[in-house]
Amino acid sequence: MRVAMAQITAGDDPSANLDNLARLVEEAAAGGADLIAFPEATMCCYGVPLAPIAQPLDGPWATGVREIARRHGIAILVGLFTPGTADDSGKPRVRNTVLVVDREGRYWSYDKIHLYDAFGYRESASVAPGNDALVADLELADGTTARLGVATCYDVRFPELFGALADAGAQVIAVPTSWAPGPGKAEQWRILTSARALDSGAFIVAVDQAPPAGAGETRGPVGVGHSRVVDPFGSVVGDEYGRSPHLGFHNLDLADVERSRDALGMRVNRRSVATPAPMPPGDR
Repeated sequence: MRVAMAQITAGDDPSANLDNLARLVEEAAAGGADLIAFPEATMCCYGVPLAPIAQPLDGPWATGVREIARRHGIAILVGLFTPGTADDSGKPRVRNTVLVVDREGRYWSYDKIHLYDAFGYRESASVAPGNDALVADLELADGTTARLGVATCYDVRFPELFGALADAGAQVIAVPTSWAPGPGKAEQWRILTSARALDSGAFIVAVDQAPPAGAGETRGPVGVGHSRVVDPFGSVVGDEYGRSPHLGFHNLDLADVERSRDALGMRVNRRSVATPAPMPPGDR
C-alpha cells in the first residue's frame, strides 16, 4: 500500500483549503499513492467560530472532496466539521469529523470520540463527541484491499480505541491531527504514536498540521508538524517530517501487520485485570 501524507497549514477559508487539497491530491495520484491523508481541521483551522463553518456530509465541501477522489482515482482521508448537537444551554456545536472517500467517491465518516478537554483547552465547548469507531475496507490499485481504522488527535492518548480497531482487523490506523503546542508536546506525540502502533500491531499514519507563525504562543490545537508513519514494530517508515508543510510518500508492507502480531502477541496474550483495591501487607 502506498500512502501519501499532506502536512499542511489550514487557513480559515474552506474554499481555499479545498483548492489546496485538490492540488495535493493531484500530486499524490501522480506519485502512485493509493491513499492521501490530510490532518484534522483541514476544512478550516481552529481559532474561529466553527458552527457557521460546519457543513453536512452531503454539503458542498465534502461533495467536492468526493469529486476530487473520483477524478484522480485515489482515496482521500480528511478532517472537517459537520453540524452537531447543541450543548445543555442550547449553544450550537459541531462534530469533529473525518471523511474517508474511496477511489470511486464512496465514503465513510468518523466523529472524534475523545474531545480535547486538557491542558487548559476545552474542545467540548464547541464540539459534540462521537460514539462509534470506524473501520473501512479500501480497494488498492493492485486489486487487493486494506482495512483502515480511524482515530483523531487526542484519541491517540486512549489505547482502548486502538485495541478495538485492531480487534476489528485494522491494518492501518490513520490519525489526522492538529496537535496543540507546548512544552514536551512534540515528544508526547512521538511516544504516543509509536506506542499505539505497538499496542495495535498496525501501521499508524499520523498526519499533523504544520504550525502557523506564532503557534508557540497559544494552547490551542494548531499543530506542531512532525507527521510520521510508524510501522507495527514501532519504527518510523521513512523520515519524520519537520515543522513546515510537506507532502511525503510511504510504502507500507501490510504483511508486517501479521508478522508483528504473531511476534509480539499483544492481542492474543491479553488477560482481564480487575481494578485492584488496597490490600494489607502479608505476614512474614
